[in-house]
Parts: sequence; C-alpha cells; structure tokens
Amino acid sequence: MGLTKNSVGIKAVDSGLEIKKQNINDRIVAIAGNPNVGKSTVFNNLTGLNQHTGNWPGKTVTNAQGYYSTKNKSYVMVDIPGTYSLMAHSAEEEVARNFICFGEPDAVIVVCDATCLERNLNLVLQTMEISSKVLVCVNLMDEAKLKKINIDLNGLSKKLGVPVVGTVARKKKSLSTLMDELDNLIDSNCDTNPLQVKYMKPIEDAIAIVEPEIKKTVPCKINSRWLSLKLLDYDKELIDELNAYLNHDILNEENIIAVLDQAKVLLQNNGIDSNNLKDHIVSSLILTSEEICIDTVEYDRSTYNATDRKIDKVLTSKWAGYPIMVTLLAIVFWLTITGANYPSQLLSDGLFWIQDKLTDAFHYFGAPNWLHGMLVLGVYRVLAWVVSVMLPPMAIFFPLFTLLEDAGYLPRVAYNLDKSFKRCSACGKQALTMCMGFGCNAAGIVGCRIIDSPRERLIAMITNNFVPCNGRFPTLIVIITMFFIGGSGGAFDSLLSAILLTVVILLGVFMTFFISKLLSITILKGIPSAFTLELPPYRKPQIGKVIVRSILDRTLFVLGRAIVIAAPAGLFIWVMANVNIGNTSLLNLCAGFLDPFAKLLGLDGIILMAFILGLPANEIVIPIIIMAYMAKGSILELESLATLKQLLVNNGWTWVTAISTMLFSLMHWPCSTTLLTIKKETASLKWTALSFIIPTIMGLISCFVVSAK
Repeated sequence: MGLTKNSVGIKAVDSGLEIKKQNINDRIVAIAGNPNVGKSTVFNNLTGLNQHTGNWPGKTVTNAQGYYSTKNKSYVMVDIPGTYSLMAHSAEEEVARNFICFGEPDAVIVVCDATCLERNLNLVLQTMEISSKVLVCVNLMDEAKLKKINIDLNGLSKKLGVPVVGTVARKKKSLSTLMDELDNLIDSNCDTNPLQVKYMKPIEDAIAIVEPEIKKTVPCKINSRWLSLKLLDYDKELIDELNAYLNHDILNEENIIAVLDQAKVLLQNNGIDSNNLKDHIVSSLILTSEEICIDTVEYDRSTYNATDRKIDKVLTSKWAGYPIMVTLLAIVFWLTITGANYPSQLLSDGLFWIQDKLTDAFHYFGAPNWLHGMLVLGVYRVLAWVVSVMLPPMAIFFPLFTLLEDAGYLPRVAYNLDKSFKRCSACGKQALTMCMGFGCNAAGIVGCRIIDSPRERLIAMITNNFVPCNGRFPTLIVIITMFFIGGSGGAFDSLLSAILLTVVILLGVFMTFFISKLLSITILKGIPSAFTLELPPYRKPQIGKVIVRSILDRTLFVLGRAIVIAAPAGLFIWVMANVNIGNTSLLNLCAGFLDPFAKLLGLDGIILMAFILGLPANEIVIPIIIMAYMAKGSILELESLATLKQLLVNNGWTWVTAISTMLFSLMHWPCSTTLLTIKKETASLKWTALSFIIPTIMGLISCFVVSAK
C-alpha cells in the first residue's frame, strides 16, 4: 500500500516490507543489533502490545513492527532481524542491510551488549557506513556493572560521531533517555558526523576513483562511499536490490564500468583481488573497533567473564557436556510428563462436558443424527482431543526450553554438538533447530532459517522429523508406561518413563546424524560451512516474560495450526468410521487391506491406518486405534491404562508390536502442518516429498528389522 493522503500505510522502498503507520507524521525507526543483546527486549518494552508481525515477502524471515510516542513525536519501530554483520551471508543479514539501505528509515537504533561492546561495534560501524542517522544503545549496563566493566559513554559518542545511550532494557524507565535522544536526532536539521572507517591505502584510493561517478549516478539517499566499496566487493544480491531500487541496471552505466575497471586494476597491482578484499575490509572494521574501545572501555581482564568460563569448563567439556545435556533433557521430559497429567485430564473433562451440552442442543432442535455425528462426534470431538492432549504438555515443555534458552544454555548445546554435525558435513546450528523440533517439528523447520547454507538448511529440514514433536509424546509415553513400566503412576514410574523416553529420543538424534551424513554424501553433497556461534553470558531468566512469550508465541501458535488441520481431519475420520460397505466400515476395510503388509512390520492394519489418518495431528493415533478395535463410530478414550492395555493385548499386541509402534511413531512421515511448512520454506514439492519419504522409509526398515527378530 503506497502512501497517499487517505492511507495510513507506507511500503518501505524495495525493502519488501509494508510499514503500517498510525498517522502520516509517524517516523520509521529500524532497531538493529546482534543476537542476544536484548534488541527484542528494547522493542517489546517500547511498543508493548501495540505490535504487528508478518513475513518479509520473498524471504524466510519474520519481522515485527510496533508503535511508540514521545511528547513530541510518534514512531513506527521496526525490529529487523538480529545479525552480526551487514555483509549478507544469510537471509537475516540481507534483510537487515536492505532495509537500512533501501527502506529509507528516518533513523537506526543499533543495540549493543555492554559486556562485549568491542565485538558489537562491528555492526555499528557497518551501519554508520550506510546511514548517518544512527543512535547507539549500549544495553545490559547492569550486567556490565556486575562484571566491573566501565564504559565512557560520552567518550564513545565522541569517537563514533553519533549519540550513545546506556540502557537496561528490562527496566522501561531506562529507555526514556534513549527516546529523548532519538527525538533530538530526528529534530537535528543536519546529519550527524559518523566516524568513517579508514581502510588500507589501496582500498581508499580505489574508493576515491569510483565514488565521484557514484555520486553523479545514484540518489544521494544512498551513501556513495559505502556503495563504491560494495561495488568493488561484488555482491550479486545487493546489486539486484540496488537495481530494483533505481529501476535500472547500474552496471550498464559506461562511466561506472570504466571507473570500476580502473579501481580493480589498482587493487590488483597492490595484491588485492576479489578473494581477499573482504578480508581486508573485515580487518579494518575489527581494528577500528579495538581502537575505539581502548580508551572508552575499562575492565579487569583477569576477572572478566571468570564465572562464565568456569561454568563452561563443565557444561562444554568433552566428558561432562554430553551427560549433562542428556540429564537436562530427561528432567524436562519428566517435568512435562508429571506436570501435564492432571491439567490434561481437567481440560478433557471440561471440553467433553461441552460436547455433552452440544449433543443436548442438537437433540433439542431435532437435528438429524448424521449432522450431529459429523459436527459433534467428528469435528468437535477430535478438536477436543487434540487440545486436551497437546496443550498441557506444550504449556510446560515450551517454557522449560525457553528458560534454558533465556539462561544461555541452548547455544552451549549447539557448541557441544557442532563437531558431531561437522562429521556429518552438516551445520552445528542444526542442533538448535533439532531442539526446537521437540516442541513442534513445524517450529523446527521455521527455525532452520538461522542456517546460512541452503544445502545445510535442507539437511536440517529433512531430518528434523526424527526428533519427536510434542504430538508424538503421548503415543510414546502411553506405550512405554503400559508395556515396559506398569500403570501404577507413581513418582518412580514417571521418572522411569522419562528415562526410557530419553533413550527413544537419543535414537532419534542418532538417526538425525545418520541421515544427515547419508544426505551429505549423496543428493546434498558439500563441505560443511563455517559459522560464528556466540556463547552469550549466563543470565537469570525472566520467568514471567518467558512464560508469557512461550505460551503466546509458541504454544498457542502451534496449537492454532493443529486445530485448523484437525477439524477437517475429524470430519474425514468420522466418515471413514461410519460409512459402511456391507457390514464393514471404510476404516476397517482399509485396515484389512493394509493388514498383510503391516504384519511384516510388526504392526497390524488398524495401527498403520491410524498413522495414516493421524497425518493432520499425531495426537489422534491412539484414539483411532481404540475406535477401530472397539468398532465404534467416533474417537474414544478408555478410563485407565490397564483397560487400554487389555484391549490392545486382546487384539494381538505383544512387546514386538509395542516396540514397532514406538519406532514407527518416532520415524514416519511428518504431520501435515510440518509438510506445509516445509513446502512454504523451500518452495519446492521435490524437497517436501523427500521430507515425507526419507523418514518413512527409515521407519519401515526399522520396524521390519525388529519384527524379523
């Protein structure tokens, strides 16, 4: 939507992002920063609930927009993707760079971590090369104080040539000074005077050759010095964005081509070519950051991060790192299993009470039985089952994992598993996407955006399903409890269930490594890429915010997706169970057809049919099995695990059937929500199909091996 007299929206030029203004005088401000510096905390505390989220068109990156008003001005705050650099090695970096350069924001706030300011200044310097309206927010000043780090904010401002403000973003009051300084920056009639990074003489001479022609050709809103440097350090994606912004190909300009050729000859004569130019640029940025911090940041090197280093010696050690990871995983599962039982039953009772009232209403109005069956026993009952089974575990599991993330532990998991993934020619960041898959495989697929390499991103997507999601936990837990523990339900039983579940999960992790290696030497050959993984400082988690964020952003989002898919699935399952050919339902006919093949896998036709019908939501597999065994027309739940076990045993279940069902639950096709997410993220039917086929084949092979023994 373009900006007109009657509109309240403006599309940031060629950034691919539609900015939604509340009024025509709103100023657009980009909030940039490295990951783990509190950038989102700054954004959230400024905008509160007044936010808008969406996707960057053409990119697999999400954005968030919000509004904030001071006494003098109103702002649209745009939370651009967290990135370590603007040199565009990933979709996040590309989006951040393009918005700062071509989105024409009125100002850019760069959020830095006060405890590692020198490293963060790399992004600040790159941003100042693009925009002159930069405000540096040095966040986490409280943590810097605890670590006895003293920062001369005034001295830093003088050296950088832009305003600098210290904040503790978790305390909203500390952000008022930041916004006052933003008002002053916006009000200033002339631009600030940002520090200009000085490169080695041959590079400066090359820039001097190109820049005059750039000034003649390109609009003044784009920094001519920065653009000259980027044309010398050729970046196809940047040139494409620039050409779209200018509406013509800048490299078709004869004067530009001539000066670029002249500058490149100069660089080559001084031993600088396309292979090492970027290295020289990065070196200059690092040296400049060091020079700035020498006089402005003081700390005791002997005690800096001493506590974190001591903890890391244990958590990331060769011998203790893996056992601690497994133990924490088992504890998370134990808390989830133990804590979810009562609320799940309570929720189930409430939702099925509503079902009874809906039944009474249908009977009162004289609705036909088939309509009641379709809508209440079909659609609503499946929805009620999915909600009661999914919601309590997710409401526990997601916050627990988010607490580990907020405390700074999950990056250590990626660090520990990096070597293992490298041996598989995959990316260490896959450990993080694998962890996200525990809650929901669809969320894990979206999380694969953090992996820069397209090849490694595909490997992570295809293998994510080997980590069982929250929807497969009920099936695994029920079978473990009935056939391998017993049904007393005591504290020891739940702990043993968690341990056995952890063993099953570790099998899934092993399969992730195995298939990643197999893909990397076959259809996705390649050398593992290097990446920068920051180990953030350990922090006290913000428990209240973690619970709210994980429930709103993750739990309800995933549950909503499952509900949308489960509703039509409930209708389809009811039809399958109630439409008969002769005296046999379609469900049982299909199960009978599949039975000979299923027997080879240690299953039976009903179990296999339940997994097929469970494509929309894995939570409904066990209820479908119960419904088919009892020859009922709708999903049922039995009163106790002992009753359920007896039903299964009466229908031919043995320990082989139990293990085969668990293996197939662990390794079979992704749910429909995950498949749709893969299709959206890859924009490819080919990779979506492979994501379906590969885990299914591994599940079939595993079950066949077990049943053959």
